[in-house]
Amino acid sequence: MAYDLIVIGTGPGGYVCAIRAAQLGLKVAVVEKMKTFGGTCLNIGCIPSKAILHASEMFEQAGHDFPAFGVVVGKPKLDMAAFMKHKDDTVTANVNGVAYLMKKNKIDTVFGTGTITAPGKVDVTGEDGKTQSLETKNIVIATGSDVATPPGVKVEFDEKTIISSTGGLSLAKVPGKMIIVGAGVIGLELGSVWRRLGAEVTVVEFLDRILPGMDGEVAKQAQRLLERQGFVFKLSSKVTAIEKSKSGASITFEPVAGGEATKLDADVVLVATGRRPYTDGLGLDKVGVALERGRVVIDNQFRTNVAGIYAIGDVVRGPMLAHKAEDEGMATAEIIAGQHGHVNYDVIPGVVYTTPEIAGVGKTEEELKAAGIAYNVGKFPMSANGRARAMRATDGFVKILADAKTDKVLGAHIVGFAAGELIAECSVLMEFGGSSEDLARTCHAHPTISESVKEAALGVEKRSIHI
Repeated sequence: MAYDLIVIGTGPGGYVCAIRAAQLGLKVAVVEKMKTFGGTCLNIGCIPSKAILHASEMFEQAGHDFPAFGVVVGKPKLDMAAFMKHKDDTVTANVNGVAYLMKKNKIDTVFGTGTITAPGKVDVTGEDGKTQSLETKNIVIATGSDVATPPGVKVEFDEKTIISSTGGLSLAKVPGKMIIVGAGVIGLELGSVWRRLGAEVTVVEFLDRILPGMDGEVAKQAQRLLERQGFVFKLSSKVTAIEKSKSGASITFEPVAGGEATKLDADVVLVATGRRPYTDGLGLDKVGVALERGRVVIDNQFRTNVAGIYAIGDVVRGPMLAHKAEDEGMATAEIIAGQHGHVNYDVIPGVVYTTPEIAGVGKTEEELKAAGIAYNVGKFPMSANGRARAMRATDGFVKILADAKTDKVLGAHIVGFAAGELIAECSVLMEFGGSSEDLARTCHAHPTISESVKEAALGVEKRSIHI
């Protein structure tokens, strides 16, 4: 066999899997259809979106928040070319970093579209149409996901007026009006960018709430804060048509419960209704790899039903998150190398990079109630935190959910400044099976935003002294 392992796809799951396998002494090759490494996340997802989220936040702070701190700079002007250059430079630095790691770990790269023709065999077709055949002992499918569209609605993306998240990262100018279909993470993050830069943003969502899957109280607070920023939400609304119009694009929607249809026009319509597993062209049907609702079926060792073929990341069960894919990539490489890889799916944090940030890990209150688990709640408002007051970042709260009998922390949910960083503390605690008492007795530096996490833990047994 030419290789011990071939990984198809070099997103966060794929490149981590390949590098870890190489570190363990395996001969590894990767197959990548894009011209750069990193997949959706590094090229057209997580990384570029965070670059423009941060830049747009700086723009808004300069225009609205600086005077309260005694900083007078005048009305800021947007340099769109520089704004996008920051995004592109960030992407380039990240993908070049992965390329360096591939070279450093002596991983062979084959650019092109990979097709599994048999167990242990992968054909790769390049842009020139030529195909080369590779042989290997093991294959890992890490092909990620692609944009999903609303069921039953025809969507023709031109990435200028009717756009996906890809187009939402590269608009040539700020739209006057933007409609977002879907009130999930992608829609709210990209909506935040363009709202800060001056767009009027309306979000249309099928469900009766935003951020499905996150804690209900957190979602309600987030909606109130976003509405205060200028977002308009049309909830419990079913989109029936998305079309180009004279002014740009339009959508037609009607109440989920039934009723009269409404048509809205905008300069840009962003379709952000989630993502679907990407398995196109892999030839899985021909080699007999089982799928369920579009996802590759795996066991607890990431093995498919075909010997020697594994799958990780967005193409398999679980949340479509880059860090989940990374952990699966690491675990799969170790399993293939004869070690014991493992992923704890009960402790995978999720973050929404709006302002303020929103983060959660473990069970929500709704999930605990549905499972019949008795629990105690500790909450602490950011408005009572000294550092938050000093920063004028007092929106939000921290909530800790602990088992009523054992005090083991079952979930943590945060709305507030740096929530994405604060949630890591809760994740570590939960990974070690910690209790709210463990967290409450851990000394936190003062004054820090992280004290809010400790105070919420103290609040589980009504011991917080700062409210």
